[in-house]
Amino acid sequence: MHRRDQHFNVPVEVIRTIVAISETGSLSKAGERLGLSQPAISAQVKRIRNLLGGELFIKTPNGATPTELGKLALAQARKILEANDQMLRLGGTVAGPQPLRFGIGTLLAGEFLQNETAGTLADIVMHADNSLALTKGLLDGYIDIACFFQNSEVAANISDLIVEEREEPFVWVRSKDFVLSPGAPVPLLTWPGDDIMIRALAARGIAYKIVFNSSDCYAKLVALEKGMGLTALPSRMIPSSAVQAREHYLPPLPPVKTLLCARQKLDTPEARRLLGKLSKLLFAPG
Repeated sequence: MHRRDQHFNVPVEVIRTIVAISETGSLSKAGERLGLSQPAISAQVKRIRNLLGGELFIKTPNGATPTELGKLALAQARKILEANDQMLRLGGTVAGPQPLRFGIGTLLAGEFLQNETAGTLADIVMHADNSLALTKGLLDGYIDIACFFQNSEVAANISDLIVEEREEPFVWVRSKDFVLSPGAPVPLLTWPGDDIMIRALAARGIAYKIVFNSSDCYAKLVALEKGMGLTALPSRMIPSSAVQAREHYLPPLPPVKTLLCARQKLDTPEARRLLGKLSKLLFAPG
């Protein structure tokens, strides 16, 4: 008989499984990584689904995609795994091979991947996300190295983790046929935590409205191409379907720092190689 105040526990191996599914995109690949059979993986997914009362993943053309419940569960799962593995490291024990966990901003991901192959990324788990999410990953310990554009909301929290930084000129960007109606608020295409455009407009007393907000870089570029509004991009990243917006009513935008950050006391050959590669690609003069 279960006592009323009995606590339920989620086994670490189940937690490790759902993180592996999220990172590999499928149950079968997660099984290969963890050395488990497909039935064993399915049983673990069913077990945590019953504990949490809902589906953590759905099947999509892109593989196993976390549901909203799954996203919440994964955020906690990564914290639990990091605490578990850090405790094991106190005694010199490592819970199996640990891939390097690398976070990169969605605007920078394409530039980084142009120079990579499946072989060079074999020991890396890559997370492409917005600056706020990557900063949280660094602070919570489930991202080892991250490269992203600075966000004013969290700048002070990661000052001790910054390895390199450089200023990136940002400019207003619009579709080639975008026209603002006289007297209408400036329509903005933003991303989570974005305030560079808002601060610039507010300082001049210029009315604006957010018409599109997403961490999906591709979706935002499509919205830009369709003429839904204006956005801010690094001057070197303006797509061929758009142009720099030079309308007289637009105030200049301040530069934004690109940051290269690493978890403290991270010193492995893989980490040194990745840091050197990122430094040469994104932070070298010229």
